[in-house]
Amino acid sequence: MKTVADLNLTRFMGEWHVLADIETPFDRNAVMPLESYRLAPGGVVETTYSYREGTPDGPLRERNLKGFVSDQSPAIWGMQIFWPVKAEYRVVYLDNDYQTTIIGRTKRDFVWVMARTPDIDPAIFSDLMQTVQTLGYDLSKIRIHEPMRSLQVQTTEPYINRNDR
Repeated sequence: MKTVADLNLTRFMGEWHVLADIETPFDRNAVMPLESYRLAPGGVVETTYSYREGTPDGPLRERNLKGFVSDQSPAIWGMQIFWPVKAEYRVVYLDNDYQTTIIGRTKRDFVWVMARTPDIDPAIFSDLMQTVQTLGYDLSKIRIHEPMRSLQVQTTEPYINRNDR
């Protein structure tokens, strides 16, 4: 799975709203998830994954992770979920303005579609979902987070909304 060719890691840092993803065992009840990245010395990306549990008013949950940037490319990280395990994390799409991104894995078991804002233009979101599909992901496994969930996105394969499970 190819990554973006030229990632400016400093520019990539900051907050990213998760618009759509394939849930992990750690975030099955996540609502309004947010990834926050901060570049620390030594090429470590301090990562905070926060979300509301179950509902928009649910309790705030937070996980602190570390991303270890590969010597091969700044677009490839080993995301340490818990010691000593580092999960593959690949920046496979990033728009020129650093406003939307897709994070993938070569196993195609997890994917994250993210933006700097909690909602984006429906046409852009549709294009992102088409890219996810082109990358080889099964869109029926994708969950869409609010407020993007109410959109009708056209793809050649169905995707599911968070409350449809």
